[in-house]
Amino acid sequence: MQNDTSAFIRTACRAAVCAAAALVISGCASTGGNLPAAPATAASPAYNYIVGPGDTLQITVWRNPELSSTVPVRPDGKVSTPLVDELVAQGKTSQEIARDVEKALAKYVRDPVVTVIVTNFVGPYSEQIRVLGAAAKPQFLPYKQKMTAMDVMIAVGGLTEFADGNKATLVRSAENGKRYSVRLQDLVKRGDISANVEMLPGDVLIIPQGWF
Repeated sequence: MQNDTSAFIRTACRAAVCAAAALVISGCASTGGNLPAAPATAASPAYNYIVGPGDTLQITVWRNPELSSTVPVRPDGKVSTPLVDELVAQGKTSQEIARDVEKALAKYVRDPVVTVIVTNFVGPYSEQIRVLGAAAKPQFLPYKQKMTAMDVMIAVGGLTEFADGNKATLVRSAENGKRYSVRLQDLVKRGDISANVEMLPGDVLIIPQGWF
């Protein structure tokens, strides 16, 4: 009789554990529907790269090689070149910086012609793509035009073993922090291209850890 009672208790416990696990799994699955799916394409105006701290600028002054230089953008967002000190570069395009250098050099050189080329890309914080949570290498990435979630996942080395990629959240700063769901598990693990979405400057990808 005692053996029968013990067997009954063990069977009941196993059933309870299985039921609880099923509830957890179903609860996790249902939370993914709380957010709208991220749009596959993101409508955005023509993109112009904005310079930020950490970028490197190649500044060429036509017919004045002694005034030409390659300089880093300092953490304060400024650069210094021959005859030009404390020039603000952060938040500007390379063309805008070139015009500013021409204006500053006009005090010393007649009709200066300047070109600026960005040779190392970091970009301002407001434009960077950030990947948080259960990515193999969480990090920030410089935004590139037509960048997609697939490009981002390749750059960060994919998902960790226990990532719950299909419950990832995309926070879009270009839309005042609106949140979307992204199926990164389907994209990375199953190669489902329909789960790929286009990124915008300032997007944040948050990848949660799974229960199991």
